[in-house]
Amino acid sequence: MEVKNITESEFENEVLKSKDPVVVDFWAPWCGPCKMIAPIFEKLAKEIDGLKFVKVNVDENTKLAHNQGIMGIPCMVVYKSGEEVERIVGFQQESVLREKLIKAAK
Repeated sequence: MEVKNITESEFENEVLKSKDPVVVDFWAPWCGPCKMIAPIFEKLAKEIDGLKFVKVNVDENTKLAHNQGIMGIPCMVVYKSGEEVERIVGFQQESVLREKLIKAAK
């Protein structure tokens, strides 16, 4: 599945009302670790079935980031049925990230 960049106005429909679990990558263009994890996030989006992958630029969506309690980036949050079920902050190795996302999506 392709990674979709979303904005605050799309968050409710794309994430909170999604029938599938969703992982949201909160990131910013100036963030070094965000740049490092981006290709891993893209790769996992193609490999993990049953999980929707979206990205939110925190610089362009500051109110959303604040409302979701994003204190540091990169921050990946997994939502199921509109509820947060997992939060992964900071750079993660691909194997660790894959394991956490698969477990959270079940």
